[in-house]
Amino acid sequence: MPAPTVLRQPTRTLVIAAAAVPLALAVLADDFRVRRQLEAARRDPLSGLPGRPELTAYTDRLLHTRRRADLHLMLLDANGFKDINDTYGHAAGDAVIRTMGQRLARWSTGRQALAARLGGDEFGVAAVLPSLSDRTDIAALRDQLQQPLHHDGLTLQVDVSIGIARAADLPGETTDRILRAADAAMYKVKSGDQAFPYLATRGDAYADTVNGRRVGRRGAAAAAGRAA
Repeated sequence: MPAPTVLRQPTRTLVIAAAAVPLALAVLADDFRVRRQLEAARRDPLSGLPGRPELTAYTDRLLHTRRRADLHLMLLDANGFKDINDTYGHAAGDAVIRTMGQRLARWSTGRQALAARLGGDEFGVAAVLPSLSDRTDIAALRDQLQQPLHHDGLTLQVDVSIGIARAADLPGETTDRILRAADAAMYKVKSGDQAFPYLATRGDAYADTVNGRRVGRRGAAAAAGRAA
């Protein structure tokens, strides 16, 4: 009587499963590689930082956690950046953006924080900071950003204006409103209306805008002209 063939089935199944392992690993490795490529594509090539969509998504997530009370959203602007471009050329301006990106990334490392380039010489940072030391931490960040940088034999000094909006001061507000508050606070510091560190109020979160841009911000007048 012939031996039952059913005894060979587990061996065949084992061989098939073993052969599938390298294939599964290859698929996982390829998926990881694709995700890394997509992540790199979303980063600004000059500063090395992610953009506004990543900043808003990160802030949205924190607003729905217990860390909301310690969430700080900051908007940063390099003072006199246009003068550097006009005087020393765009390569010098690029060096400023690149250095600011590196310094923001270094400050964010080890913290629950994300820095992003919003466009031009504007950057945003969402960070969880304890209220007892938040102003000290942010002042230290400004000091780091304002350290001289060297480019092509030049020593460049860039001052930075920072607007701060704390989620704890704006209960119930959305990411867009908190970002608008930080933007308005930054403009008040930059124009000299308020001294650093100035903390945004609810009034700042509802500051007037023209086509979504804060009144007084670069591009707002042009937007108003187009809308007229």
